[in-house]
Amino acid sequence: MPNRKIHGSKEQWFSLKRKFAWLGLAPFSVYILAFLGLPTVLAVGSGFRDGQGKFTLANFSVYSNPAVWDTFGASAGLSALTAVVGAVAGALVCWALTGVNQDSAVRRMVDAASSVLAQFGGVMLAFAFIATMGAQSILRLWMQETLNFDIYANGVWLYQLPGLIGPYLYFQIPLMVITFFPAIERLRPQWVEASATLGANKCQYWRHIGFPVLAPSFLGALLLLIANSFSSYATAAALISQGAQIVPLQIRAALIGETGASNADSAGVLALGMIVVMAVAMVLYSALMKRAARWQQ
Repeated sequence: MPNRKIHGSKEQWFSLKRKFAWLGLAPFSVYILAFLGLPTVLAVGSGFRDGQGKFTLANFSVYSNPAVWDTFGASAGLSALTAVVGAVAGALVCWALTGVNQDSAVRRMVDAASSVLAQFGGVMLAFAFIATMGAQSILRLWMQETLNFDIYANGVWLYQLPGLIGPYLYFQIPLMVITFFPAIERLRPQWVEASATLGANKCQYWRHIGFPVLAPSFLGALLLLIANSFSSYATAAALISQGAQIVPLQIRAALIGETGASNADSAGVLALGMIVVMAVAMVLYSALMKRAARWQQ
């Protein structure tokens, strides 16, 4: 009889625990709604209102401006370039880490540095590149005096669209290491042994087993990098103070500009365009992660 009471009380406890388990997500949910959901709704909603606060679709005429499509194309090109380079470089780092002992100082250092640098951006990152590669930077002066070579002979490109490539790669590569390394780490040594037993060499193993298994995780991480760079604003705003060469800077121009196609109402429409791009990328990322989870489990 006492055992039955204990067993029954345990069942009641676990049932009560499952019933109120959602409360653990309440603080995070409130944070997401307050600082992500509500601002997104307000930003997008502003694109469907005119100056008097009435509903209108006239703000979508901003997409008839070729300059807006140029900024979307520039953002897409910059995102694709930094994502591909960051994905390849990060994958090579991940592959190199597989030969390092899990408890070694090198492994811990790379893990810690990747976690920090993946979130490093904004004014601090822009200042770091200005101090290192700016017009009066250490690197430029050293190259001029030592190598007689001027990296800005054709203009100071650091404060233009090409100048964003280096800063973006600075946080794209660590993000790839964090995202892709778990997939490489789950490659099972038994697969190599089994393929070797069947007479396959290393090239055949990677062609028929390794690469197909890693492809969903790699493509998913690549999409994440594209979305990450496409939505980045702080670093670009700190480096490029004039002009609107990418979509986030175009939104900034729409908020502070007073002439032409630049107005506060069009900022919400541009934000909606960015949200659509991000949503497509995240849906594809989720589908690829589900496919990758089949063999990871």
